[in-house]
Amino acid sequence: MTSPVRLALLGCGTVGSEVVRLLHEQSTDLAARIGAPLEIVGIAVRRLGRDRGALPVDDALFTTDALGLIKRDDVDVVIEVVGGIEPARGWLVEALRAGKSVVTANKALLAEDGAALHDAAAEGGADLYYEASVAGAIPLLRPLRDSLHGDRVNRVTGIVNGTTNFILSAMDATGAGFAEALEEATELGYAEADPTADVEGFDAAAKAAILASLAFHTRITAADVYREGITEVTAADVASAKAMGCTIKLLCIAARGRDAAGADTVSVRVHPAMIPLTHPLASVGDAFNAVFVEAEAAGQLMFYGRGAGGAPTASAVLGDVVAVARNRLAGVRAASESAYADLAVRPMGEALTRYHVSLDVADRPGVLASVAGVFARHDVSIATVRQGSAGGGRPGSGDDAELVIVTHVAPDAALAATVGELHGLDIVRSVTSVLRVEGEA
Repeated sequence: MTSPVRLALLGCGTVGSEVVRLLHEQSTDLAARIGAPLEIVGIAVRRLGRDRGALPVDDALFTTDALGLIKRDDVDVVIEVVGGIEPARGWLVEALRAGKSVVTANKALLAEDGAALHDAAAEGGADLYYEASVAGAIPLLRPLRDSLHGDRVNRVTGIVNGTTNFILSAMDATGAGFAEALEEATELGYAEADPTADVEGFDAAAKAAILASLAFHTRITAADVYREGITEVTAADVASAKAMGCTIKLLCIAARGRDAAGADTVSVRVHPAMIPLTHPLASVGDAFNAVFVEAEAAGQLMFYGRGAGGAPTASAVLGDVVAVARNRLAGVRAASESAYADLAVRPMGEALTRYHVSLDVADRPGVLASVAGVFARHDVSIATVRQGSAGGGRPGSGDDAELVIVTHVAPDAALAATVGELHGLDIVRSVTSVLRVEGEA
């Protein structure tokens, strides 16, 4: 067996500690798979002396000088599980330019400036692996990057945030409101003390950018992703979805399309949506993740599993470490970034979707015709209409009524303009809910 492949670990929190543990527990098997042992030569942390439990490493390995650790001559591979944009970007660019392969779980950095990392990897002739940045332990990015490289991916639809999926699943199962379900998620450890990144869709948007970049061979950043969170989803929305045979999920959707000239484009969006219970993603509950890929030759593929947590994420990190270590020993590097397609990003207004709109309206003759006229003026076709009494009175009694309208597929801009005009109608007391509908329901 050859000399060890020497690792520098940046970060030793929840994920980093699990990486250390797994490296120790599986050292013999990992060495056999690689053809050389793995050795941690340094661990960079913010503070020395912090209680990290009984980690199987010497305290002398810990340092607060991350950049100094990266620059050491005895470092072959840098593992980054710190997160954030800076100083992580500077550290990883330094490592890659020096020819040191990088394994990272940093979805925020990859989504904001993955180009800088890929360019640095090309410059230094190093590998850049980041399976752990999306969907935890689920083998997803490498299939998109390698296994489907001979195919044409047309659409990727995913549940990629466990916190929001737990919240929406709880709302569906119990009838609870958003605030109650979030409180439960926090108590169980599924939600952070500040859940903004999750519930407002920022985390999912970063992952959507990474998925779209790989699936469509185009550099996509988080700024290209349309984003809505789940904070406005109500118990009434969930009940309405059930009445339609649907459930509500926070979806990331990346889809190929064409512009007016017939050129390929891509749209990338994150928002809550109703999906039919027959859709494979509808049964994904609790804090699990799943991604549904539609390709021309392969057809429909589903990737499912735990999308977060120390051990699942560490599993993905170690899978990448094995790959880059084997490449290093063989004197090769993985295929470089594939961004040849350089597709234009289609604005949200051009994305094709359907709307579920709930209206509180005056219950008198001609109301439905007036509302339908608004949809017609924006060239939006109505698929179904359901009417009931909002105030508990009989239809036609003069009380307010509820109209629930589901549209056929139309450009999102036309659908949004329709809702905008509905807000201004005298007969519409309020637009109580607007949700997109994906899939056939």
